[in-house]
Amino acid sequence: MGRLFGTDGVRGTANKELTPEMAFQLGRAGTASLVKDKTRPQIVIGRDTRISCDMLEAGLIAGICSVGGDALLAGIVPTPAVAYLTKDMEADAGIVISASHNPVEDNGIKFFHKDGFKLPDAMEDDIEKTVRSDLEKIKRPIGPNVGRVVPIGDAAGKYIQYVLSKAELDLDGLKIVVDCANGAASFIAPKVYEQLGAEVIPINNSPDGININLQCGSTFPEVLKHKVLEIGADMGLTHDGDADRVLACDHMGNVIDGDQIMAICGLDLLRKKELPKKTIVATVMSNLGLDIAFRKEGGKVVRTKVGDRYVLEEMRKEGLLMGGEQSGHIIFLNQNTTGDGIVTAIQLLKVVSESKTKLRDLASQVEKLPQTLVNIKVENKEALEENQKIKEAVNDITESLGEQGRILVRPSGTEPKVRIMVECGDADKMDKIIDEMSSLIRSELC
Repeated sequence: MGRLFGTDGVRGTANKELTPEMAFQLGRAGTASLVKDKTRPQIVIGRDTRISCDMLEAGLIAGICSVGGDALLAGIVPTPAVAYLTKDMEADAGIVISASHNPVEDNGIKFFHKDGFKLPDAMEDDIEKTVRSDLEKIKRPIGPNVGRVVPIGDAAGKYIQYVLSKAELDLDGLKIVVDCANGAASFIAPKVYEQLGAEVIPINNSPDGININLQCGSTFPEVLKHKVLEIGADMGLTHDGDADRVLACDHMGNVIDGDQIMAICGLDLLRKKELPKKTIVATVMSNLGLDIAFRKEGGKVVRTKVGDRYVLEEMRKEGLLMGGEQSGHIIFLNQNTTGDGIVTAIQLLKVVSESKTKLRDLASQVEKLPQTLVNIKVENKEALEENQKIKEAVNDITESLGEQGRILVRPSGTEPKVRIMVECGDADKMDKIIDEMSSLIRSELC
């Protein structure tokens, strides 16, 4: 049996791998593991808009209350709102029910420590050990010691006020399209940008429980592009289901990815001498053009494994301010303890406003190497690590590319897929590498 926790909590098909029974067990084990020896711990729970959240929330609540904890319900809010509320309310832990950018049939449960940061591996391992072998050892209080359910009054409003208090920005005269992915951003993002003075045209902001991320949001940026061009907006922003990501689009319809957003914001901080150690953190998936852009300005890009948790670990270890992923999951540690799509959008808008420069021109600071990413659904992604044929093929390709490109083959942290990424200045060569590696992975792992 594989590890229960992946790179971003416990994920799976709702009511199949991720069942209400599992949610109950995680509620019990998480409360007992994270809040030892406290008579009435308080756990914040937030969720996105997908239909299975009701079912999983009920399981979590029952688990928390069964060990004497109070479940503080934030309702539908972005993942970063849970991180903020957990710390601000001095709760003992936070839990988010969301599968982020994944389709509606998936869901996930991820924990936050009382300090608002996601859990390190050791804490997740402790929860997993409890789920697998120690559940019956957890106390079962009775009578007045059973936990309660406590709704948080206007949790979304508290988060909005916090974000606005950090903004210091006037967007008067700016016309922005905002794709809310029919997710947690639907009730919050348009309000934030409107209160900062922008004219906001929201799209995909009518969640019905089953349309989250459905042909919309940050995994379908072409939807944003078409709307921006249709109405002649100055720019667009597109979030994912739990609003911890954002991508952008300029007035010409060019999609601005996370690498470009990191360059725009990071280089601005670097020039202002506000970027610690002149360094940002990115993952191995980020385009080499990001490194080149920072080197030109005397800055540096440090790389980690894929996953925002590894970016955050490196940032905290080195005392850095900013880091993120090409997907638009970007962390500003002076703003929040986790990736925050709305906060990131505000930082981007601040550079646009202060520089009086069009987003298209700011994004041109990064000259990206051609890059192709292919996802292959496999039966057992864990088998990739031990497959010698694939390892040898990757080594051969790496040697042949030299300094003119690179290849990365890795299992997805959240889905049953293997991801192939190739960067190369020769488009024909890149296509050939992708085709050959895809065929090998299908023959070996499917």
